[in-house]
Order: sequence, then C-alpha cells, then structure tokens
Amino acid sequence: MGKLRITEENRRWWILITMTGSLSMILIDQTVVSVALPTMQRDLGLSTTGVQWVVNAYLLAIAVFVALGGRAGDILGNVRVFRVGALTFVLASAACGFAQSETWIIVARAIQGIGAAMMTPASGAIVINSFGPRERGRAMGVYAGVSMIFLALGPLIGGLLVQGVTWRAVFFVNLPVGLVMLVLAQTTLRPDRPQGGSVDWVAAPLIVFGIGSLVLALMQSRTWGWGSPQTVGLLIAAALLIPATILWELRQTAPLVQLRLFANHNFTADNTVLAAVQFGLTGVSVFGAIWVQDVLGFGPIEAGLSLLPLTLPLLVIAPRSGALYDRIGPRLPVATGAGLVAIALIWNAAAMSKLSYPWIVPGYLLMGIGLALVMGPANTDAMNAAPAALRGQASGVIQTMRQVGATLGIALMGTVVANVQLSQVQDVIAQQRVPAADVSQLEAALNSSGGAAGSGGPSAADIPPALAHDLREAATTATSSAYYVAAGVLLLATVLAALMLRRQRAADADGDDASAYAAVG
Repeated sequence: MGKLRITEENRRWWILITMTGSLSMILIDQTVVSVALPTMQRDLGLSTTGVQWVVNAYLLAIAVFVALGGRAGDILGNVRVFRVGALTFVLASAACGFAQSETWIIVARAIQGIGAAMMTPASGAIVINSFGPRERGRAMGVYAGVSMIFLALGPLIGGLLVQGVTWRAVFFVNLPVGLVMLVLAQTTLRPDRPQGGSVDWVAAPLIVFGIGSLVLALMQSRTWGWGSPQTVGLLIAAALLIPATILWELRQTAPLVQLRLFANHNFTADNTVLAAVQFGLTGVSVFGAIWVQDVLGFGPIEAGLSLLPLTLPLLVIAPRSGALYDRIGPRLPVATGAGLVAIALIWNAAAMSKLSYPWIVPGYLLMGIGLALVMGPANTDAMNAAPAALRGQASGVIQTMRQVGATLGIALMGTVVANVQLSQVQDVIAQQRVPAADVSQLEAALNSSGGAAGSGGPSAADIPPALAHDLREAATTATSSAYYVAAGVLLLATVLAALMLRRQRAADADGDDASAYAAVG
C-alpha cells in the first residue's frame, strides 16, 4: 500500500499516470466510434453526411482549437486549463451518450473536441515540466507510447461495448475514467505559475477559420466533390488566411502561436514526423478496420482484435525508446521509426491482395515497432527545443500538427479509397452488366457486411458470389492505394528527419539553448 501513496518522491510518476490516462482517453475517442457508426445511424436516423460528422466534428474541433488551448495554458496556467478541459470533455461525453438526434450528437462531439483541445497541450507541458532533462525521454516515451496503444485499441473497445452493451456505452465509459483523472489531477497537480499575457484576438479567428477552412474542405471533398463551389471556396479561403496568419504572428511580440519555434530545425523535423505518423496511423486504424470487416468478413470485435499486433510492440518498446533518446538523441530512432512505418504500409498495401489476415500481421508488427521508436523521442525532443516559458504553446503546436496530420490522413486516404473504389466498381459493373440503379445498393450491402439486412436493404449474402468477389477486390485495391499514399508521406518524413535532426538531443532550453532562442526571437 505504501507504493500507492503519493509522496514528493513519486509525485512526478503519479502525474505521468494521470496525464497519460487523459491523453489516452482523448485519442481513443478518435477511433472508438468507428465500429459503432452503423448502429448509431439506425438508432438516431443519421444521414450519410451525419455519420461522417460524428467523427469529423471531434477531429475538426481539436485541430482548430488545440493551438488556442496551448496559449491558454501559458496565460492561465496549464493545470487550471487542464482541469477545465477535462470537465468539459466529461460533460460533453455524457451529452453524446444521451443524444437523441443528429444535431445533438454532432454538437456534443464538437464540444468534446474543444475539451480535448484544452487538455492535450496542457498535459504535455505538465509532463515535460514535472521531469528533469535526464528523465524526460523515458517519461514522454510512456506518455506518447501508451496513449498511441489506446488509439489503435479504439475499434476493439468500441466493438466490445457496442456488441456487449450499447453504442451509448462508447461515450458513457468516459465518465468514470474522466472522473478518476479529475480526482488524480486534483490530488497530484499543484497550481503552476501562469506566464500572463493576453490572447491575440486578431490571430485567433485567423487560425480558427484558416485551419478550419482547410480541414473542412478536405473532410467534405468526398461529399461535395473537389470541383464544387464549396470545396474550392474553402480551399481559396485557407490559401489566403493561413499565410495571413503566419505573416501576422511573425510581426507580434506576444503571438498566439509562437511560429519562431520552427526556427529550430529539430522542432520542425520532429513536428513533421509526428504529423506524418499520425496521418498513417489514424488512417490505418479506421480504414484497416473497415477493410477487414468489408472484405474479410470480420465482426466489430474481430476487427478491433486485428490491430493488436500493432499495439504489442508499442507496449514493449515505447518506454525504452524514450531512454534511447536520452542516450543517443533523436536522429537515429526518429528517422528509423518513420522509415519502418513507411515500409510497413508498403508491405500491407501489397499483402492485401492475398485477402488473408496472416499476411497483414507482419506489417502491423513492423508498424508498431516504428511507432514506438518515433513517438517518445520526437515528442520529447520537440518539447526540449522550446524554452520553459513557451512549453504550453510548444505542446499546443505539436498537438495541432498531430491532429491536422490525423485529419489529413482520414480526409486524403478516404478520398483515395472513395475515388479508386468508384472507378473499380464501375469497371466491375460494366463487365458484369449490373443495372446502374442497383450499383449503390450493392456497394451499401457489401460495406455493411450484412448489417443492412435489418434495415430492409439487401445484405452481402444477396450479392452473387462472382460479383461479391470482384467488389471485394475493388475495395482492396482502393484501400491499398490509400496505404501507398500514406507510405509516400512517411518516406518524405523519413528523409526530412535524417537531414534535419541532430544526433544529440535538443539541449534543454532552460539552459544552453535559451540564449540561442532569444537571438532567433
């Protein structure tokens, strides 16, 4: 029992447990709803667009507001902002669980994302400030690695809750977990000293509408079409607002987002790799789970279990990768890890044509090793590159990059899947001479893996075997094409890491790098 008592000697490890649990809760909510969507659609009468926005509203809110959350932590104190964010997240989770309509669930998911945007940068800054330079690599390895395990476990946990309880349990489970995190935060965290200052109310709307326009255009491109006035208009708005934001922020003495952090090569490279990794992992967690259900016939629980080979290396290696960073710096583990993720994506893209799950397992194992090598070292190195007074903002920038990476992964990989599958299906129906009126019903039946039967539509079993085989091959080609795109993104990130990262770790900015940063700023 003595080991469970919070003392001054072990307080930092209790803080690490609290912050890791909080980040895990945030990340799991990105993927946990994926297997619950069909049930939610039938229960709440969601439209096709509404189903997408149950996921998109959460991701968009985090991507848009996480930088503001980081600045709020600097101004008001990271501990205070974390507590407010956690309470917002828990209350919004309850609202999601009680949802009775499409509008209700989407608005609640957006508020949940705002709570997450407040918690995420604050939690990273709290961890980095609770440990000395020699322990930060190990601590951030646990913080980042364990939370990524839960991101990958989201579909499994969602499947268990949906099949064993109800889809509402996907959200209600956040209540006891969140309350435990709040109690631990109240017990372990001490009020930190706010840096003071004010919010730049010119930059705030520029950031919100600039990033929001880009992300929204990418998310809705599949529904609206790339040439639609809505998509083109949003992309033009983003092309104007994002550069305007950069120019404005670089002229401010107290910017909302300290872009001068990117003058540090390590900070730039670490953030780019983290965004690329999040791009690939989020896409795999969603589209990989969909593929094994649509093509291999897995149920929701089996689909979640299929990602376990990815999580095992994270569990074993991630804490050790932080210690490796403490010894040899970021270049070798980060560049090697990003390269392994790229190779894993290429392997799985090629192996999918076998239509056999065992061929996918080596790719998942390799991806898990790569992720474990990247997450701790890249997070720690990026935070070490920032002065202590800017770590709330640095954490906000890091999480913004990661969330934009995740959103781009879902949007771009989803666009590739949709367009390639449409092209492949058109070829199939031309060869099979399927009436045009039946095409959408056939695709829906295949994608539901039989789940549509209860709604009066055709099920996968109603599709002629030869046609079903061709449609599954079409879905496989589409998914593997998206994996190749993600692999290309990771390869570029690997080259950048190898060229820009130093062999030694970023000097702790409380010491040697502080004067260098001041000169840049």
